[in-house]
Amino acid sequence: MPAQKKIAIGLLMAGLSAGLYAARPRAGRYPPWSRGNDPARKGFVFRVGPVDNVPDLHGNPLGAGLVLYVSGNQFMAMPRLIRAFTRLHPRLRGRIFYETLPPGILLRQIEHNNTLTLGNLTLTTPPDIYEAGLRKIQDQIRARRITRYVTYASNSLEIMVRAGNPLHIRGLRDLGRGRVRVAMPNPAWEGVERQIAAALRRAGGKALLRRIMTAKLRAGSTYLTHIHHRQTPLRIMEGRSDAGVTWASEVRFQEAIGHPIAGVNIPARQNITATYAAGLMAQAPHPRAAADWLRFLRTRAARRIYARYGFGPPQH
Repeated sequence: MPAQKKIAIGLLMAGLSAGLYAARPRAGRYPPWSRGNDPARKGFVFRVGPVDNVPDLHGNPLGAGLVLYVSGNQFMAMPRLIRAFTRLHPRLRGRIFYETLPPGILLRQIEHNNTLTLGNLTLTTPPDIYEAGLRKIQDQIRARRITRYVTYASNSLEIMVRAGNPLHIRGLRDLGRGRVRVAMPNPAWEGVERQIAAALRRAGGKALLRRIMTAKLRAGSTYLTHIHHRQTPLRIMEGRSDAGVTWASEVRFQEAIGHPIAGVNIPARQNITATYAAGLMAQAPHPRAAADWLRFLRTRAARRIYARYGFGPPQH
């Protein structure tokens, strides 16, 4: 199938997990459409192969009545949340556009006038809501990008491995073994790296953190992701990585949909629990709808949906 046709199909299936499993590109030939036809105003250019960004853009930005920038690891809960929300606010049915990219990527987009370029497609989608870890939201309060926020869920870390755990990984210290290929989030893009680094220090001190994030990175057995919630399970299933530290909800989702993925628990004394928050953007184009969304996130209905996907209640 021609590359152009593959991309057309991928665009039609945006948001579906099937969009993850494009064939691995040949070295030096990807993407074949990367030159020419450049848009005049690119904003923030972002591309991660072989995982395309399209599965993390949802809905139609044209005429949207609510735009949500949501921390990427919540992608599995969002369809049910949107359905429950629009039952309460039917005026917004079919009029919500949301992105589920890593929070650092979403901030880059905000910093580039809310503009994102995917290949030759450029979108400008000013957000009403930005959702991320509580600390990142508080940073945006101080920067005056966000006027107020609510907390709504929490999550803990887990080690994602291939089903059957063929390398017998039992804990974080095993990720330092030379033969274990690890997928880790890039500190430049993904907030979860901070929590994972803290857990590694708890398990094996600074030496374990340096081993995984410096020595093994130099040796090629640690791979830094840009979209951790997409790339990590894909790399494990393709046999290019053996393990990765993710949020527990991501392991539960991959298991639930039948992928050959399993989880290894991290003891509470080593683990990190993060609280998620949603902030109302100071320049929100749809402040009424945004306020409705913040109220909804605190309802029992929203909490039940998050619990269904392995999230806990907020810790703050």
